[in-house]
Amino acid sequence: MSRVAIYLPSLGGGGAERITVTLANAIAARGDQVDLLLAKREGPYLEDVSPGIRVVDLGNRRTFASLLPLARYLRRERPDALLSGLNHANIVAILARMIARVPTRLVVTEHNSTSVGANVRHGRLVFGLMRWLYPHADRIVSVSRGIEKELAANFGLPKDKLCTIYNPLDVDTIRGRMFPRPDHPWLAAGTPPMIVAVGRLTAQKDYPTLLRAFALLCQRRDARLVILGDGEEREALEKLTRELGIEADVALPGYEANPFAWMAASDLYVLSSAWEGLPGVLLRPYSRRESREHQLPDRPDEILEDGKWGTLVPVGDFRAMADAMDAELASPDRLDVAKRADAFRIEYAVDSYLRTMSI
Repeated sequence: MSRVAIYLPSLGGGGAERITVTLANAIAARGDQVDLLLAKREGPYLEDVSPGIRVVDLGNRRTFASLLPLARYLRRERPDALLSGLNHANIVAILARMIARVPTRLVVTEHNSTSVGANVRHGRLVFGLMRWLYPHADRIVSVSRGIEKELAANFGLPKDKLCTIYNPLDVDTIRGRMFPRPDHPWLAAGTPPMIVAVGRLTAQKDYPTLLRAFALLCQRRDARLVILGDGEEREALEKLTRELGIEADVALPGYEANPFAWMAASDLYVLSSAWEGLPGVLLRPYSRRESREHQLPDRPDEILEDGKWGTLVPVGDFRAMADAMDAELASPDRLDVAKRADAFRIEYAVDSYLRTMSI
């Protein structure tokens, strides 16, 4: 039995955190000992962690403040492998292993575009630290082939240190969470079609484009829009719905522990992000209509196979998005996306991560 440590800032309500918990649970189910190390023990996904996993609170609200506690953990516990995710956490993990001077194999995971995301969200300092420190990891996992190419181009990383492992999809669990349908009046018989979007209310998700597209759509047909998630953009988005005159047909209910039931009950799912890595919200084992935006730093095109499994429109183009949503709602066809979802089953990801960590 091997011992695996997985390090994250917290278990906040983001896609990378949800994916990491899914992966940790699956590794533990294989019989390996798993320690989940959190800079701060908080977040809605704590309740999803398997009872067989030891959760270690490093006791620091800020990620970089957990550097020395993480180094002490590595020196004391000496796990066989350390896996980290999110670029600021990856930087801390690399520095902690340097300080601890232990033979623990270190694998870092990059979930987002390094051409757009790192510069916008973290600034030049973090981007520079990534350039300096990433070569010191034993392996760098990208969640899409597009991100792997960006890492090679932006950081000059050798190909033998890079690999792509698609995010794991727990197909059976998600199918079990599709029901019951949410108890909401917008889902009653005879109501207008409901569009759903899922993700934190941040600049990355570009919800203003979605709201403008929805406002244009409402000039053509009756519809409702639900955006599941919370974040710092809430006030601005609520203001925009009022300015567009669509507040009666838009709901922002906040974080939802089970978005899958909403997504399964919806008439259309839309992803409006300005950039992504490999968005887990597109990995769903049930048939729905899809519409999303696309630009080169994004990798939803890998999931949708360049439009085979959903409609792709240019990023930031609310008119094109409105046209795509209108066309999808008018179409009687449903995509059998369950076939595509099987390519992302959790078993494949776990096998790949265990090989990468050499355990």
